Amino acid sequence: MKPLFSDVLSSYTGEWGNLQAAHLLRRSIFGPTLDQIREVEALGMDAAVDLLLADTPLPDPPVNYLDEDDPRVPIGESWVDTRYPPDGSGVRERRKALDAWILGQLLNQGLSIREKMTLFWHNHFPVERDVVLDGKFLYRYNDLLRKNALGNFKSLVEDITLDPAMLVYLNGKDNTKDNPNENYARELLELFTIGKGDFAGPGDYTTFTEEDVIAIAKVLTGWSGVERFSVDIDLVFSEFHSELHDNSTKRLSHRFDNIEISAAGENEYKNLIDIIFQKEEVAAFICRKIYRWFINSEITPTIESTIIQGMAQFLQANDFEIKPLMSMLLRSKLFNDPAQHGAIIKNPMDFVFSVYNGLEVKMPDYEQGWYRAFRAMTHFMGLMQMSYFYPPSVAGWEAYYLQPQYYKQWINSATLRPRTEFTDKLSQNGFRFGAHLMQIDVLGYIEKFDNPSDAASLIISLAEVMYPRPLKPFQVDQLKNVLIPGLPDFEWTIEYETYREDPMNEEIALSVENRLRNLFQAMLSLPEFHTS
Repeated sequence: MKPLFSDVLSSYTGEWGNLQAAHLLRRSIFGPTLDQIREVEALGMDAAVDLLLADTPLPDPPVNYLDEDDPRVPIGESWVDTRYPPDGSGVRERRKALDAWILGQLLNQGLSIREKMTLFWHNHFPVERDVVLDGKFLYRYNDLLRKNALGNFKSLVEDITLDPAMLVYLNGKDNTKDNPNENYARELLELFTIGKGDFAGPGDYTTFTEEDVIAIAKVLTGWSGVERFSVDIDLVFSEFHSELHDNSTKRLSHRFDNIEISAAGENEYKNLIDIIFQKEEVAAFICRKIYRWFINSEITPTIESTIIQGMAQFLQANDFEIKPLMSMLLRSKLFNDPAQHGAIIKNPMDFVFSVYNGLEVKMPDYEQGWYRAFRAMTHFMGLMQMSYFYPPSVAGWEAYYLQPQYYKQWINSATLRPRTEFTDKLSQNGFRFGAHLMQIDVLGYIEKFDNPSDAASLIISLAEVMYPRPLKPFQVDQLKNVLIPGLPDFEWTIEYETYREDPMNEEIALSVENRLRNLFQAMLSLPEFHTS
């Protein structure tokens, strides 16, 4: 392997404690719990990274939660390989079930980076459910990303090219020799592999040309998926139709060394991807996106010439395998630099699950309540402008590509209010689903800490879970004034110890609980909680 460009990509050997463990988990999973932070702190960096990157069993597929009228899929059984009812019903119900199932994976992620990587790839290879309406197609697409979350980038590009959902989303299914469609060919270059370079002349973007888009569209002719909403076919798959494929020799531009691609039938797309991946810019392009997702949005010329090129060199040396790159990155001095703590504004999924997971909100223990709870999450994340299968464009979410704001896109006049309403609701009155009240168990939660009867200690301990950086002394004082307005610290100690001695005393318990709910609400409203 060639030497790396930058020393900051070498392994971190500094202090390893609660702060470092929490940072690793905030960037790797959705909403780490206190117990997970403590576990990772005890493991040490190397063992923790190994655990996060370890292969884990894939989840069982989604099932029919609520549609009692589906004659082909009983309640509790999976529909992902089952045709639709004869009348074509069940389309909306299966999509809703898929939405709940995906959020369930974020809730039950364990100590694994897989769900974070799956969302990363969803942003990189977006499809949108208002175009790809069939839940079976969407499940297969999501399953492909999850299976390959830490796999080979080149192989994933090959697979996504023929994915039925992608064939629908970017019109690959309509791409024939008599009517070439350039949508996927353009995005394969501009957004998925090599990127659009600087303008160099008419139809020339430094990395590729319009001539290449035309030729690549011809290479990709002849592929289609099965018909959506089929009442006759169980499995979702892609098909090659030789009679619709352009068998001419395609010539790429000078950006690809004027190489020619001969007719090769159903394997021709692989020959094309081989050619694209010979260009060094492919590795740099995906490394920039990984850097922005896991490290920081700012890529200066110095960062580009050292860190990005170092990452790209490492990725190429490892034949485009993603796991070794992530292993190196999460262990690096760069990732563990304190300057990176809090450098990212949480996307809505991170924000929501920082409460649900991080503060251990109990879900309903019956199936319909569980389903409704996830629908409520979906509603709030939609108001915050991020929902699974709803990227705003083929470029993904603006926070990961739109200069100069990047992550700041997540916080605006439209999204701040639902963020606040969400945390206020869970810290105060909660959501009710039948007999189940879903809210933060403030009394039970603080029992996890060593010294919850000390006001300052309690606030500092909560901050270690909630925030990427320690609170300043004046912030601790302000929050103490929320917990015990105008009172000395010992008043909290007395009141809390009184409650612990007699927890069945409803008056004392309610007073302590209300104080804690006000504290949690205030802490969740601070700007620090929005950062990772």
